[in-house]
Amino acid sequence: MADKILGIFGGSGVYDIDGLKNKQWLSVKSPWGEPSDQILTGKIDGCKVIFMPRHGRNHNISPSHINYRANIDIMKRMGASDIISLSACGSLKENLIPGDFVIIDQFIDRTFAREKSFFGQGLVAHVSMANPVSSWLGNIAMSGCNEIGRKVHHGGVYLVIEGPQFSTLAESKLYRQWGCDVIGMTNMPEAKLAREAEMRYTTIAMVTDFDCWHPDHDNVDVAMVIKTLTNNAVNARHLIKYIAANLNKQQKEPDCGTETCLDMALITPLDAIIKNSTTKHDAILARFLAKNK
Repeated sequence: MADKILGIFGGSGVYDIDGLKNKQWLSVKSPWGEPSDQILTGKIDGCKVIFMPRHGRNHNISPSHINYRANIDIMKRMGASDIISLSACGSLKENLIPGDFVIIDQFIDRTFAREKSFFGQGLVAHVSMANPVSSWLGNIAMSGCNEIGRKVHHGGVYLVIEGPQFSTLAESKLYRQWGCDVIGMTNMPEAKLAREAEMRYTTIAMVTDFDCWHPDHDNVDVAMVIKTLTNNAVNARHLIKYIAANLNKQQKEPDCGTETCLDMALITPLDAIIKNSTTKHDAILARFLAKNK
């Protein structure tokens, strides 16, 4: 059984990973364009870790302008088997208070200005997103939150908006009626692309504030949000150390079908894929292309 490699996307407040051995920042190119930043690599307890700050280390990339395809493609090229998404989110529930962590299990995608697939004209695939995250990876994250003493909620619906503006009050109330738990701007199409690239994906949502539906919303100032964001980032780094240390200690292999989901998703015949595939798809379709060498 090959060792798993942990990929991490750092959200707001998480721009680096502490405690990496043989730590180095690498420039990695993608045929899908410019990624958010360089890749940080290293090891924690023997587990290879690949980290990318999705907004850039200077937080100069808005959610709508992140090149999600390049970011996921580079994770695939670097060998990541499992992706942890660290995401600052607003709360849509009374019981999810600033500082809490939520292990997400569902998404509602309300974005509209982003490239959402590696597939399209000339190469067609329809990947199932019914269960968009890896429960196996989520359980490890859950154990990690308990280990470091964070209040954590297992399961939740992440409503993804386009941004960069926050919701109107009417929208916020509507999303609560839909049963959403947290709201953010970055995990779509990231989760969809990770599935297309056959990498397990799990989101750890870190609550920074209540969305505008809450009667005390106007009492939340920027300083309070930044303080929570900073505390969340410190806890996220501890959590990553736990996940990396335990990723390859699991006796049972994950059984979620992610690693082979393209078997049932590719509609274009394999011989046509081999004939017409471009270098853009060489990482995403590597296991298919390898069969015909």
